[in-house]
Amino acid sequence: MTVQAPQVWQRLSPRMLLVHPVHEILRQIPLLIGSVVVGSATGNPMWTLVGLALVVGYGFARWFTTTYRIDVQEVQLRTGVLQRKVISVPRNRIRSVSTDARLLHRLLGLTVLRVSTGQEARGDAAFTLDAVQASQVPGIRAILLADSLAPAEEEMVSEPGRELARWQPSWLRYSPLSFTGLAMILAAVGVVYQTGAGVALENSRLARSGLDAAERFGAVASVAVAAFVVVAASVVLSVLRSLVTYGNLVLFRDRDVLHLEHGLLRVRQHTFDMRRLRGGTLREPLLVRLFGGARLDAVMTGVDGAGEASLLLPPCPRVTAEWVLSGLIARPDVVSGALRGHGAVATRRRWTRALTLPAVLLIAMVALYWWTPVWLWPAWAVLTVCCALLAFDRSRALGHRVDSEWLVARAGSLDRRRDCIAAAGIIGWTVRQTFPQRRAGVATLIAATAAGVKSYRVIDVPAEWAWSIAASTSPWVADNAWVRTV
Repeated sequence: MTVQAPQVWQRLSPRMLLVHPVHEILRQIPLLIGSVVVGSATGNPMWTLVGLALVVGYGFARWFTTTYRIDVQEVQLRTGVLQRKVISVPRNRIRSVSTDARLLHRLLGLTVLRVSTGQEARGDAAFTLDAVQASQVPGIRAILLADSLAPAEEEMVSEPGRELARWQPSWLRYSPLSFTGLAMILAAVGVVYQTGAGVALENSRLARSGLDAAERFGAVASVAVAAFVVVAASVVLSVLRSLVTYGNLVLFRDRDVLHLEHGLLRVRQHTFDMRRLRGGTLREPLLVRLFGGARLDAVMTGVDGAGEASLLLPPCPRVTAEWVLSGLIARPDVVSGALRGHGAVATRRRWTRALTLPAVLLIAMVALYWWTPVWLWPAWAVLTVCCALLAFDRSRALGHRVDSEWLVARAGSLDRRRDCIAAAGIIGWTVRQTFPQRRAGVATLIAATAAGVKSYRVIDVPAEWAWSIAASTSPWVADNAWVRTV
């Protein structure tokens, strides 16, 4: 099916005249505060109205000065109130299309549409249509991804698309294990003190009453209660954030197109070209892994491999993440198969690095024996046990798997990763050795690719294995005479 693209300049939905001013007011709060201060200092409240009028007027002007055009060869965006800017993106460079609808957008039937080419583009340099009518999004997406949405001749009679995964309420049990809520609490505390409200709060009646209560109950009980409140608030915030962000998640594949939609209040949709997929990464933070969970990220050209841009599944049961990745790459053995260990030297390096700190502390404590507090010895014992468990887990995780089609590398304990990379997507190899690695006879093998985080590491393999691993995955490495002489 051939989609005829319009070639005339179009404006965004006029409903954005209700959205842009609100967003500008929120973005220009410092300017409005400044106008209030000036008005109070001069005794002229008109300054406040002038500041508000400028912000609202700028919001209106954004709609009048923004147009876009979808041509046969490229898509263009003209924008800018004080400084005009034209962003042009060739259609054959488009890698993914995503939408983002905040609550106000959804109430007005609008959505923000973003086009990604795989280049680093942020802020004003990004191709963003804020915002178009939600009913127009399928048509615009079909035009922008016409090559991906059009099935090949051999697929004309294939089965329709299928759902790969759907969010389950039971996934919320992994939310508190990521410490997101604690980070939100720390960020809120930082904002309070940066605005100066923290000092006022310290001198408030509430703070004094809290100190009086702490003195009555005792320091230990007060610290325990405070810790319990912080942990409880962190759990609640983590669960609420996960619910709002990933609720109603649906991952759907339609031939060569992958659709991802998630969010309750703010609905986000991502459309990926499956032909750009170069594998996937199973991420297993320690606590999530202990409860049998994992997160799935896509390794795809044109999609940033870090953060939320590459996310396909949030923390969920590991079997679900493995099943989805197996379906995407059609290689279950790559996703969950056994890996080859890196030998005794790599294991010894894990143990040595993990136990260096306890050993140094022990020497210092013995040297200063008469001045060492008694409680420090049990604390040292606990630290040593934790470091030993970390070393054991890291050495057990280290491994790789390689053949002519796939490279698999696994490493880490606190944040374990299993990277499954298609050999066809690897464009270069690097063998790197630090001084301790050279003395130990091991090396780090780095596979360079245009997808994901751009480089994937096989850590501490025996040095004599390094180029043979690269040659097993990329035959052109074996044909390189220089490599054979290294």
